Amino acid sequence: MNVLQPNHNGEKRDLTTLLKTLDAECRNCAPTSPLECINRCQVYKLKNELRTLRERMDNPNYVKELFNVLKNETRLHILKAIAEGRYSVSQLQKELKSNGHAHSQETLSEEYLKPLLEVGLASESRDEYYATNFGGRLTKILVVFPEFAEVLPAHSECYEEELIQALLDGPKTFEAIEAVVSPKIASRILKRLKEADLIETPDERDYIFFFKSKRDPSKESFTETERKLYDSIPEDGISAGKLSKLAGLSMRRTYKYLRGLKGKKLVFIRRTPKVYGLTSKGEMLASVLDGLHEVIEETWSSSRQVFHASTKDNA
Repeated sequence: MNVLQPNHNGEKRDLTTLLKTLDAECRNCAPTSPLECINRCQVYKLKNELRTLRERMDNPNYVKELFNVLKNETRLHILKAIAEGRYSVSQLQKELKSNGHAHSQETLSEEYLKPLLEVGLASESRDEYYATNFGGRLTKILVVFPEFAEVLPAHSECYEEELIQALLDGPKTFEAIEAVVSPKIASRILKRLKEADLIETPDERDYIFFFKSKRDPSKESFTETERKLYDSIPEDGISAGKLSKLAGLSMRRTYKYLRGLKGKKLVFIRRTPKVYGLTSKGEMLASVLDGLHEVIEETWSSSRQVFHASTKDNA
């Protein structure tokens, strides 16, 4: 039984609540021998996993190392497979070969399985590999974004991930982005994300907004089209492209009549700062990153809870 599965009401239990429930079960449990706990008890296995994870997660670079492990298609394929069942190295070799990936067993062990073990995503028993509860939970989140390993650079400092998450709150100017990542690398990071279709910027013309002036329009004469265009300009301004669509005019005619309105001092121009925002693909990735961080933080908190509880018991 997976102790992290939803309860009978279908509700997902967070680790903190779950651990309290499991502690109560442990106190009422009467195993015939200590080996029964070690070999069969899911509660023991979960707590042991959390104790091991605590040591790894205390590393200040843990999240960066974890993400770099995950940003590899072959590792993700393996993680997904062992989240569904136990595999030996030879079985994984066959599984990967059937999907067009030929690797020696030594390469599988050193390049792919070892990193998964080191960050606590996988475990090994009797020459078989399986996903830990932690690894299984992250796998479920990653399934919704299959391109995770493709769009993010491997072996990185994870500045891209940091910026993508920051942009989930809304578009930012370059100056605001420099507060998230170093000004020395901001341009390079933005270029990478734009090439991966994760961020976008408005067309150049969309930085120019047209506003109504305070001049009384009743003192001026309008053509029918000029009036239509003038009345379509909202109080907070609008770009020519959006105004064209709103008024139902071509861009050429829109600019023609805007020049006329500007000449009558009824309209003025204001340039807005260039901003960078997430594409729909970028928003999906940002949500995935948020989900990963949520599980990581919850697991870290629970691992500390288990550690302190065991320390107290041994005192």
